[in-house]
Amino acid sequence: MIFTKHGNAFRWIIVIASFAIVSLILWKTYEFFQHFKDEERTKMENWSFAQTEFINSDVETNTNLDLTLKILNSNRTTPMLTINEDGSLGSYNNVDETKIENKAYIGKLIEKFESENTPIYVKYQGKIYSTIYYGNSPLLNKLKYYPLALLLIIVLFGAVIFFFYSSNKNATQNKLWSGMAKETAHQIGTPLSSLIGWTEILKTENVNPDYIVEMEKDVDRLKTITERFSKIGSIPVLEKADIIKETIESYDYLKSRSSKLVEFDLKIPEGEIFVNLNKQLYSWTIENLVKNAIDAMKGRGKLTVEITQLENDVKISVTDTGKGISKKNFNTIFEPGFTTKKRGWGLGLSLVKRIIEDFHNGKIKVLQSEKDKGSTIQISLTRAN
Repeated sequence: MIFTKHGNAFRWIIVIASFAIVSLILWKTYEFFQHFKDEERTKMENWSFAQTEFINSDVETNTNLDLTLKILNSNRTTPMLTINEDGSLGSYNNVDETKIENKAYIGKLIEKFESENTPIYVKYQGKIYSTIYYGNSPLLNKLKYYPLALLLIIVLFGAVIFFFYSSNKNATQNKLWSGMAKETAHQIGTPLSSLIGWTEILKTENVNPDYIVEMEKDVDRLKTITERFSKIGSIPVLEKADIIKETIESYDYLKSRSSKLVEFDLKIPEGEIFVNLNKQLYSWTIENLVKNAIDAMKGRGKLTVEITQLENDVKISVTDTGKGISKKNFNTIFEPGFTTKKRGWGLGLSLVKRIIEDFHNGKIKVLQSEKDKGSTIQISLTRAN
């Protein structure tokens, strides 16, 4: 997706509008909660008036007795207790009747009800006959937690927007880097063609042939690097190739251009082992693993590249005698950005992992590692039929 100025503005309008709508819903929910709470208090005040009327009326002469009893029996949801003037329990509604004789239970209910609503006093001619303690109804309690659920939805909604934006931004950056890599490959092509021409001219001069051979190796290497960069962002093409031959070529080139303080050792079986391979990307993989191993040894030690063939798989192991890898970092080292170097972007091993696992359907892992004794990183590839 290509982000334009108008596209970004439109996205932010959607985000702000969404938050505004959710905030409005929260506010209206709060208003409804308070309104419902006021309605319940009005209901309980009417109940207290009916209670006063019932206590102080003559049953035989009270013409409103039916209405009074109807109001008193109308409370079917709000939990309540009536405590008489002497502290004894009067009437109660919508509480656990099995515990109503327990004074501790009544005391806890009174504390709970007082924290939720202000008690209502039943008065007659200025004298308090009883006190009504009431709590929130089940419906009101559910409404109380509704804003919290809505806030959680807002947080999740924000997280989804953030990750959506981040992933799209990363995708755009990846396309940018891919384009830059392809352009770099294109730019390298011009001086590379010139170098090839100069190499051919040198062959006609009185120049040591060994120099020409080494120059041609470096030119071929530049060609390989150019092909690697040109393939970034594209799906690589795999072809049947001899893994031993491709490994030896990369190994020999790196050995001839590495410090003489590094002892190289190559262990390979006889014959050929064929796998479906992209030669340029596989060469890049071996190069990264060898360079990381040399860095781990600080340019001094023994480096071993070993190929082991199994019935269906082939294992390529790179072993060094460096500082080792902590067990907690066995998987972390393959993540983009992870590095223990003072300088470096931490992309080498993450690139290796992507080349092996995403493009070649193989596996790569830290086979073993011991502090100050070295590490072994192993690649597994399926043999070609």
